[in-house]
Amino acid sequence: MMRFILLIFVLVKSGCAQHPSALVEEFHPPLPIQVCDETGCQTEDTSFVMDPSRRGLMSVADNEQTNCRTSDGYDPVLCPDGLTCAENCAISGFTQEDYDVKWGISSEGNAITFRYLTDYTIGGGGYLLATEDKYKMFKMKNREIAFDVDMSKLPCGLNGALFFVEVEEDGGMASYPSNKAGAKYGLGVCDGQCKHDLTYYGGKVNVDGYAEEGACCFEFDLWEANAWATAYTTHGCSIQGYYLCTGTECGDGDDRYNGVCDKDGCLYNSFKLNDHFFYGANESFVIDTRRPFTVVTQFVTVDGTDSGDLNEVRRIYVQDNIVIENSFANYHGLENYNSISDDFCADLTAYIGGANYAASVGGMKGIGDALDRGVVLDFALWADSGSYMLWLDGLFPPDADPATPGALNGPCPADSGRPDDIIVDYPDAAITFSNIKYGTIGSTFRRKL
Repeated sequence: MMRFILLIFVLVKSGCAQHPSALVEEFHPPLPIQVCDETGCQTEDTSFVMDPSRRGLMSVADNEQTNCRTSDGYDPVLCPDGLTCAENCAISGFTQEDYDVKWGISSEGNAITFRYLTDYTIGGGGYLLATEDKYKMFKMKNREIAFDVDMSKLPCGLNGALFFVEVEEDGGMASYPSNKAGAKYGLGVCDGQCKHDLTYYGGKVNVDGYAEEGACCFEFDLWEANAWATAYTTHGCSIQGYYLCTGTECGDGDDRYNGVCDKDGCLYNSFKLNDHFFYGANESFVIDTRRPFTVVTQFVTVDGTDSGDLNEVRRIYVQDNIVIENSFANYHGLENYNSISDDFCADLTAYIGGANYAASVGGMKGIGDALDRGVVLDFALWADSGSYMLWLDGLFPPDADPATPGALNGPCPADSGRPDDIIVDYPDAAITFSNIKYGTIGSTFRRKL
């Protein structure tokens, strides 16, 4: 009877929803980064927060003793709908041990490591925080970002990634009053795929598993890679900031090229562009992924000023203290391209086929406008149970003619990338990002004189 009375109290009270846990104080692994200019670099005391999808959801009515989730989904009394569920249930915090032992995420100095497999989970990711309850906002037009990465333990089929996403600084607390947990618990996330299956969105719990609304925002894929293939990709949007789409504007199914975001994106992948000896895990490649290296991404404006329109995104590598320019495309008519630009996106799709939807949602200018409004750094390590990551590292679609321009994305065989096989064959798979720097162009790395 007491539980029933408490539940009635929670259901009728107002102004308090999507609560943070009152029992476990959230830990954020420290991850300091540096901001740089021509005078040098200064350290910022940033930290990491895990994606909220694995967080527990416990009833606030009985001091978080009752799980709001059941074996069949969500408790029908506590969670008859997404907003009521957010009102009735608290989001669990994670301790340092949770991060390390359960979720395989640990930081040391300026480095963070993501293990693919633990006894509790498979894969993981999260976001960079400026403070305990605000995301770190980057404004990257006419700027560059650099990071060191160790890819040596990532086989075919895995994707260790860094993204920029246009997430709200507070994790959506101001926009959605039912969201009281915000950035501190990794909430308010979105991307260019307008996902319908996020656990939390728009101040609600996704009690249906696949919501009618999708959470859309600008996305730039700084780094998607394993030891055998890598790509960086634009995903522009015609909307600004966090946006809940419905219907056609979500770009689902046959509406893929009618949505508010460019889901395909404009992608630069050296192997896809017919340079098969630039990136890989032995000494025959220019970038040898058996050893750490630095990745630099430059967002270049048309006039070299902060107010100019973005017109190019360049990629540079540094390995063994040697600065290595990105590879050039190796197809007739594309030989002058080794970066992403409006011309590259148009000529690439004209050559390999497909839709240049990047232009339809604003092109490079739109990308620059989003970078100027502010974006958040998103980390991920994942496998692909649908296409087995062959869109990144192998022949895709699998029945394509390998001689077709752009069909080969990497050297990984067609039967690679099965998540169940990765779990068995690569139990120690992991990626480490370190030494993250951002600042004015040319300030985050040094060219040898």
